[in-house]
Amino acid sequence: MKRTVFALCALLGAAAAAAQSNEQATEEGRQKNTQFARDAALTARVHTALLNDVGLNTLRRVNVDSDNGTVTLKGVVDSQETRNRAAEVARRVRGVFEVKNELRVKGG
Repeated sequence: MKRTVFALCALLGAAAAAAQSNEQATEEGRQKNTQFARDAALTARVHTALLNDVGLNTLRRVNVDSDNGTVTLKGVVDSQETRNRAAEVARRVRGVFEVKNELRVKGG
């Protein structure tokens, strides 16, 4: 009888732990999805700002990645001035905390 009670308690304890793990995993998943959505929205705002300020031709060659407020610009632009301007435009976007300017100047 004691073995049965012990086994039942162990089984219930394991079930409770599994349920807690599932809840924790679900919450972590929600947090990751929320951060992914924030990053996507930030990327869209930076793209829009570049389109409005730098121009469509530059935007086509610039890749924007966002990760928790850090924006990375990659690609090729025509001049150092455009490279600098793109980074400045990105810095002014709401939600941007840091800009990593990895743009390369064409022919440079």
